[in-house]
Amino acid sequence: MNRTRFHWILGENLPKHSALLEAVPGVGNVGKIVVDALIQKHPSTLIARLLHPDMPPHSTLDNDGLLTPPSMQVHQVILPDGQYLVTVSGNIQPMTAAGQNEVAEAILELAAEAETPQFLVLAGLSADVEDKDIHVICADVGVRRGLEAIDIPVSRNQPEAGMIGVAGLLISLSPLHNVPAVALVAETVGASADVIAANRLANWIEQAFELPLQLDLDSTEQTARKLLESVEVSGTIEDHLGLATESDDFYV
Repeated sequence: MNRTRFHWILGENLPKHSALLEAVPGVGNVGKIVVDALIQKHPSTLIARLLHPDMPPHSTLDNDGLLTPPSMQVHQVILPDGQYLVTVSGNIQPMTAAGQNEVAEAILELAAEAETPQFLVLAGLSADVEDKDIHVICADVGVRRGLEAIDIPVSRNQPEAGMIGVAGLLISLSPLHNVPAVALVAETVGASADVIAANRLANWIEQAFELPLQLDLDSTEQTARKLLESVEVSGTIEDHLGLATESDDFYV
């Protein structure tokens, strides 16, 4: 039985949307900066909280001073051209492998029910300063063919070390739910909050998927500062996930 619960604040399922973007803290916090900047810059509404008993038992105060349980948050965002996005993000994810699998399955089931047309998982890959590529990764041959048909190259050799956590499971399990999930992984120097890589990723998404995110360096810098205030970014990958791995080449 899946122990994931959705606490719906608005409605009881996902509203109509052009794309779903998911991100959690990771290398450079690249994806998290993009998603948080979207929520802060454009009209957005918290529509649900995703709860799981394997999340760290740390309840926090919200903007109204009310104590909220550990969770990932689901927002609806309105872009400048009127398109709607759904974002799934948070400062934490379950600390166990079972919990991460259950959360990934629950999110994919929700996306499948809503017939999500584009499911984008945003992440970072540790690299040298001069490396600035965006790697596109998927788990379905049909999805890969569709991307390559519109001249979006799909990586076949990155990430060499694989993907761990909820993000990797969202991609690898997506074919089981017929969800067109794609990971967009920006190379980053791995700083606590790599604003430059986040801005580069946002611009890439705009061009490749025709989503007018309209984020800029100033907005991502502000988001990065807020992120560093709210997230403990020190420690290793294993510290954040409660897992052991032999490589730190890739983490989301």
